[in-house]
Amino acid sequence: MRVAIYCRLSEEDRNKQFETDDSESIQNQKSMLLNFSCEQGWEVFQIYSDDDYTGSDRNRPEFKRLLEDAEKRKFDIILCKTQSRFTRELELVEKYIHGLFPIWGIRFVSIVDNADTANKGNKKSRQINGLVNEWYLEDMSDNIKSVLTDKRKKGSHIGAFALYGYKKDPDLKGHLIVDEEAAAIVREVFTLFSRGYGKTTIARMLNDRGIPNPTEYKRLNGLRYQQPKMKNSTLWKYFAIADMLQNEIYIGNMVQGKYGSVSYKTKQNKPRPKSEWYRVEGTHEPIIDRELWDSVQTLLEERAKPFSTGKIGIFARKARCANCGYVMRSSKTRDRHYLKCTNRHVSKDACIGSFISVEKLEQAVIAELNRLSAEYLDKDELERQIEFAGNLKEQKKNLETDIALYEKKIAEYTKGLRELYLDKVNGLISESDYISFSKDFSTEKDRLERVVADGRRALSELDEKMQAGDNRRQLVEQYTNLEHLNREIVEKLIDYVTVGRRTPGTSEVPIEIHWNF
Repeated sequence: MRVAIYCRLSEEDRNKQFETDDSESIQNQKSMLLNFSCEQGWEVFQIYSDDDYTGSDRNRPEFKRLLEDAEKRKFDIILCKTQSRFTRELELVEKYIHGLFPIWGIRFVSIVDNADTANKGNKKSRQINGLVNEWYLEDMSDNIKSVLTDKRKKGSHIGAFALYGYKKDPDLKGHLIVDEEAAAIVREVFTLFSRGYGKTTIARMLNDRGIPNPTEYKRLNGLRYQQPKMKNSTLWKYFAIADMLQNEIYIGNMVQGKYGSVSYKTKQNKPRPKSEWYRVEGTHEPIIDRELWDSVQTLLEERAKPFSTGKIGIFARKARCANCGYVMRSSKTRDRHYLKCTNRHVSKDACIGSFISVEKLEQAVIAELNRLSAEYLDKDELERQIEFAGNLKEQKKNLETDIALYEKKIAEYTKGLRELYLDKVNGLISESDYISFSKDFSTEKDRLERVVADGRRALSELDEKMQAGDNRRQLVEQYTNLEHLNREIVEKLIDYVTVGRRTPGTSEVPIEIHWNF
């Protein structure tokens, strides 16, 4: 029997002398699992080891490689110290340990908690382990959030990176100190803007002098920084200047919590409303004095309106440069409004630059909308209805599959509750354990029952929609034969538009429209 050994660092055990070393925890796991494999007479295929990764991280490199090799049937057994070393998520326990591993012919064994898929009798204990680990993750997430919230309210800096112009105080955790070299550039940016220079002009001035942007500055000085995703990442850009001019940290106020996590199961963040930010005044030394700050904020407010009417442009934040991907900015010349990529102004090599009049883009969008609507409305009605019904039938089929899966899990929890009661009666588990487990089983069963009820309501809505017919026809007809667009129509119909550079020798500008429907 070929065995794959999987090890993972315990978050509580960080005792490495050097970054490249294995932790003592990993070494102990390897020794224990190798000895166990020898005792069982198993041949060790390979050791997969993730150091410095949590049990809720699905992107662990060795964990992902282990699953890929398991699917290819390169070994027969996966051996871990505990089930939680493999994963702390109940969803992954069900997906792999109870789902895919049996299909792939893979046996899962963990030593300390006696999980073994070859023993059908301990499936319930594996599920309980999964639930306990899931609760642990959720509780740990809540505890961490509570601690971080308390620190934010007190004005302690808890970010991984200090804002450009500051450094983390080595003598006082959570406190920022001025980085004078970078702070001089911050003061210059504020001063230039207060004297009438635009954000793009300021960016170009810094680039022409070879001043590294915040990310590049941190990299060159050995400071922690976030890896940039865009090309030309060493250059100053319009948005770097714009963000700097509005950041209150530069006047000594700590402002945090602008983004919040979607769930403890994902690293994805979403913006939080300004009313929910944590703002504490006077937490550190300011770089910008109040008089200069107020002057800049007044200028920003005056320039915030892209058009003289004071209304937001119809394509604001919707038009992007096809070359560099940056949002195009609005400008006005002789009562005509234009959209342009300002990236080409920050440095000669930053972007080839895209440019189009708002009127031309508006007419291009209307023409394309009319073309699409004419093509759609001319389609054979029967063909359209068949295609539409097919889409809804697919949605209905997927929803029915999900409901069936949830109902199966409800049945498993119902059975589990009965078995827990019998275990209590037979003295296999204590009264307190029975109360604890049955409460959690019942809670999860109730949650799934609510999910099923919501699913059945969605099924009813789908059936009504199938009977009523496709409403996309009415949507398209509503916007045919338009002469002008407004912001409401653009918001409803368009996700974004990419604009290229004018084709030499012609008046044609490449445009690609990404619709919302």
